[in-house]
Amino acid sequence: MGDGYGRALIVALRGVPRTLRHDLLTTARDPLPRQAWFGWLPHGHLVLLAVLAGTANMAAYNHAAVLTAPVQLLVVLQAAALVLALSRPLPAWWLSTTALFLIARIGDSTVGPDMAWPWSIWGIVVHTFVVLLLALRVPLRVTVVTLVITVLSGVVNAVMPTGFPHNDDITGGSLSFATAAVVGASLRISRVARTRLVEQEVLTAEERARRTVLEERGRIARELHDVVAHHMSVISIQAQVAPHLVENPSEELKENLAGIRQNAVEALTELRRVLGVLRAEDQAADSVRHTPQPTLDRLDDLLDNVRAAGLTVDAGTAGERRALAPGVELSAYRIVQEALSNAMRHAPGARVRVETGYRPTGIHLRIVNTPPTRPTDPAAARLSRGPGHGLLGMRERTAMLGGELTAGPTPDGGYEVTATLPTESSKDGT
Repeated sequence: MGDGYGRALIVALRGVPRTLRHDLLTTARDPLPRQAWFGWLPHGHLVLLAVLAGTANMAAYNHAAVLTAPVQLLVVLQAAALVLALSRPLPAWWLSTTALFLIARIGDSTVGPDMAWPWSIWGIVVHTFVVLLLALRVPLRVTVVTLVITVLSGVVNAVMPTGFPHNDDITGGSLSFATAAVVGASLRISRVARTRLVEQEVLTAEERARRTVLEERGRIARELHDVVAHHMSVISIQAQVAPHLVENPSEELKENLAGIRQNAVEALTELRRVLGVLRAEDQAADSVRHTPQPTLDRLDDLLDNVRAAGLTVDAGTAGERRALAPGVELSAYRIVQEALSNAMRHAPGARVRVETGYRPTGIHLRIVNTPPTRPTDPAAARLSRGPGHGLLGMRERTAMLGGELTAGPTPDGGYEVTATLPTESSKDGT
């Protein structure tokens, strides 16, 4: 175990130089955000401070007879570093630190004991604000490393033999820089903590909303099961028992009752699959939820089913049959299924024609029925009152795939539904 910790420590130490290079040698832009209460006022004050500090620093070095052309340039650059720190804190820190170090080296032989060394008072002021702006926006480890480098740069200037007396003030400048680093790091940690708390609150709210949706879906699933599944089960049982209640039932009666029972069983199966989708939290429903959806390969079975129920249906196919996107296959099947159901409910005795046309850019469906030859069943008439959802569902499926659907009466009193669906779709919804 000790060897494992030792190897891990060696690997971590080897990665330190790469991490430091990545942290320190970057010019990434990180602008100081606008304040909620004061707006851009702090930014303007920092620019004003840079101008005043640069001017005062220039006057101090001029008074000490150190104000050569290189020193003038370095003083201006350090003042500019404070402005640069508003958008790029790390490059600004490098610029300010380098300027402080070079000014001390150049003025080593001329700065007297009446001036702070190796950093001037105004140089310390500018660099303190640069460190503060840096600590507000970088990780704590970067703040610590930059503070150490700053102090070491001053120590190097102080310990190098010069032969000239200086007013060494490493301690005062270091305390000022350390205070700025601590304040900035503390504010950043507090801001990050608040941000994470807000993010956690958002996630909690989203989770609460998701849980509410799941509970509502579960309630809908239970109601569907109580209302629909019960009656479908009763229909299935009655259709199974009915032949035994009639003496010598005809084969046609047996076939019709068997078809009714089969339709009820299939309806229950699809209902359970839909309930499994609604009960998303129910892991046991996964196998049902992922049952393959019907496609046009099952269109013949659908037509045989409605023929067994007494509907006269003719079918025709144009073009070469080919596999389409799952969403297109499912939508086409459901459109035909719903159109046939509407014909059975609203046009008893009518003859229905189902045409399927495969085109290079899509599939064309046409379901048309003749006028009814018998009065509509009163029960079906009661069910059909109101706008209904069958045609609306067909339109939604078609629109979701980017297709077109038209529906309306024909001149002879029948009804026609035509739909054109694209060959492929990015939405394979159900």
